[in-house]
Amino acid sequence: MKPNFTTILSFLISLLIPLALLGTALRILLSPIYYTVEYKMSYFPVDEYGFTQQDRLRWAKPSVTYLINGADISYLADLQFDDGQPIYNGRELSHMADVKKVVQGALRAWYISLVVLIAGAILAWRQKWMPEYLNGLRRGGWWMIYLAAALALIVGAGILVNPDIFDQFFILFHKIFFEGDSWLFYYSDTLIRLFPMRFWEDAFLGAAILSLGGGAGLAFGLRANK
Repeated sequence: MKPNFTTILSFLISLLIPLALLGTALRILLSPIYYTVEYKMSYFPVDEYGFTQQDRLRWAKPSVTYLINGADISYLADLQFDDGQPIYNGRELSHMADVKKVVQGALRAWYISLVVLIAGAILAWRQKWMPEYLNGLRRGGWWMIYLAAALALIVGAGILVNPDIFDQFFILFHKIFFEGDSWLFYYSDTLIRLFPMRFWEDAFLGAAILSLGGGAGLAFGLRANK
């Protein structure tokens, strides 16, 4: 039997749920809330090259803002320390430009997923397909739970058991989204001093927790319809 339109719609909604929830988590992590809290955590590593907590807060703000605004790379290239030296070297600037492309592409996918979900809800309501739509939301919630749990397990194992576990995941992540070794830096570079590995471990863990909460809300908060 060929699937009818409502079945296709339901599975499309399910596929979009992880994208929508992960996109929401990403947008939250790109706000000042995340790095402000993260830098104040007692376990966050001290910068061996001299950045204070206030220095990190000062330079993280324009660095993260650049990723979500419409400015070109001169937004970061023009930043200087108090002694007149540039904040970022050429290699760091090149990588930040690449990161911006990835981040803004992810955010565009997030916006599209939200638009489709809203349009799907309106269509389902008008055409009396709401049970199928809600089933799609619920199924997508379960898929998000599985994905988020796997991500949290990887990060947690990296923090609590063996750092190499997260390191390998981090390397794979960069090989997927970036070319070559453009993302490798010296420990003395500003990017590493502002955003050490613990920053990324907590970012991925935060994304997992936020999206897991959203997935659980859909999976357990909606009744299955037949």
